[in-house]
Amino acid sequence: MLIRVIDLETTGFEPPAGVCEIGWCDLTHDGESWTVGEPRSMLVDPEQPIPPQTSAVHHIVDTDVAGQPVFAEATREALFDEARMRANHFVLVAHNARFERQWLTPEVTGEAHWICTYKAALRLWPEAPDHKNGTLRYWRNPPGLERALAEPAHRAGPDAYVTALVLREMLALASLDDLVLWSAGPALLPRCTFGKHRGEPWSAVPESYLAWVLRQQMDEDVLFTVQREIRLRAVAGR
Repeated sequence: MLIRVIDLETTGFEPPAGVCEIGWCDLTHDGESWTVGEPRSMLVDPEQPIPPQTSAVHHIVDTDVAGQPVFAEATREALFDEARMRANHFVLVAHNARFERQWLTPEVTGEAHWICTYKAALRLWPEAPDHKNGTLRYWRNPPGLERALAEPAHRAGPDAYVTALVLREMLALASLDDLVLWSAGPALLPRCTFGKHRGEPWSAVPESYLAWVLRQQMDEDVLFTVQREIRLRAVAGR
């Protein structure tokens, strides 16, 4: 089995922004434990200028990507290489996979299953200070992390490596099937993120406020979480 963690650096938050770097890091299982490989990355020609405000995040500039492969060529190396062809089961992973999947569509990835480590972290570690990739790195402090491979942050290879180590921590607590299942649906938010109950666990939010939330035009993560909380209270007879 092969699990491949993917990270993209881009020229913006959504298409038609282009990809300027792709990084990946594999997890393999020997029948007893998961092993995290070394991260790999490649620069990509986004076929458009890189805005200075995004260069300020990942520090990739136009001269870095001049003459590099375009996205379609890069994904053939990062996703459809010999390792994938040999794997009996292939799973793709990203932290906040909703972002990467804007570019890594089914036309690119085929029928590969996805794991979103952000959604999984919300369920496994609701008590975390927050659920950003970098925060989980320092909060969980996964054994074996090599700082030289994990830095600099906001570059595709190091970020994929950190996510892979966080994922290994998750696989000690939950099955691969559960992680895939949780990732396929909306995020389960541990705390209210808005309004007068901001920061409170949903279990402490009054029922009248939950009912009010359901009448608003909220995003799917909020509605999913509130509906689940209401069902839990009904079962508990609250």
